[in-house]
Amino acid sequence: MQQAAVGRPDSGAEYLTEERCYILELSNGAEDPAVSIARARVLPGVTTKLHRVLNTAERYVLLQGQGEVSIDRGPAEAVEPGDVVLIPPGVPQRISNTGPEDLIFLCICTPRFEWPNYESLE
Repeated sequence: MQQAAVGRPDSGAEYLTEERCYILELSNGAEDPAVSIARARVLPGVTTKLHRVLNTAERYVLLQGQGEVSIDRGPAEAVEPGDVVLIPPGVPQRISNTGPEDLIFLCICTPRFEWPNYESLE
């Protein structure tokens, strides 16, 4: 049975991925395999690598900044704070920061994100 808990991520644990995006894991562990939550940060002028995540649905919840997201190799669509982007499992995707400040969003994955499911398409 899952235990009640309060998580407090270490802001110093943020890391830069090969995807060109900074990630801070807020919740991602075997004790809660149904979901993971990460804060993603993309610097101004940066576009993440085209990629997909197998067997995992993603939801981006935009918190700060302006951007464009491309899903399933379709045309880029503008995104801003308050927008929620749904990316089904295995669908190609990328996001660009088109504004002057960091683009920050939560990435909520079901089931939880695991690096073996990540596949670069570049």
